[in-house]
Order: sequence, then C-alpha cells, then structure tokens
Amino acid sequence: MRHLVLAAAMAFAPVAVLADAAHKIAVHVNNGDPKVLNMALNNVQNVKAYYDAKGEEVEIELVAYGPGLVMFIDGKSPVADRVKTMSLENEHLSFSACGNTLQKMSKKLGKDVPLMSEASVVPSGVVRLIELQESGYSYVRP
Repeated sequence: MRHLVLAAAMAFAPVAVLADAAHKIAVHVNNGDPKVLNMALNNVQNVKAYYDAKGEEVEIELVAYGPGLVMFIDGKSPVADRVKTMSLENEHLSFSACGNTLQKMSKKLGKDVPLMSEASVVPSGVVRLIELQESGYSYVRP
C-alpha cells in the first residue's frame, strides 16, 4: 500500500524524488515576512550542511502557499537571489508553489502572477504537504 501512496505522490511531484535518500524533509512556508522566508532558507541550508558533513543524502522540498507564495513571485520575492543560488547549488532541493493561491492572486489582480522559474506549481500546497508526509517526509515549519 505504501508503494501505491508513493507512486501517487510522485505523479504530482514537481521534480523526481530521490528514491534512496536517507532523509526527506518538507518545509512549510505560509508567511510572507522576509524574516520567516530567510529562516526557512536557513533551515534548508543548515539541514543540507549537516547531512553533507555526515555523508548522507537529503531530499528537501519547500512548499509555499498563502502569503508565503511571495517567496516565488518574480520581481517581488525578497529572497529571489537566495532561491536562485540554492536551486543551482542543490539538485535535491525543489520549490513548490500552491496553484490555489496563485489562481486567487491572479484573479484578484486581474492578470497572471509570474513565478520564478525555480518554482513548480502544484495543485494545492496543503495537499502537497500531506502527500510528502504520507511518503515519508519529515515536516518542518520555521
């Protein structure tokens, strides 16, 4: 049964899941405060550095929704440079943007909200976090 859940979760994954990762972390961001966004990215960097030092692999997915989606809005993200750099430096890091939030923002503004190329849209940020936890990811919320 667990393999079916993992297969279903992978069908919606924005990037391939590192199947043999020793550690899998889901980071939840739903606050647009630059301090919180930076703390989330600091958590990602610290976790990666810790497991790198131990010679262990870690798969990390940062999921943003609600006010936290500002993290990925092209031209408005207060952490855009960090997201771009970290994306290039860590092939096992992915950024997921909530499609529900994106749709509501676009409707409210009357135009499409452009996202940074590093972010992949998932149908629902909350559902994505559920799927990740059901497939063995540990949950972190800064």
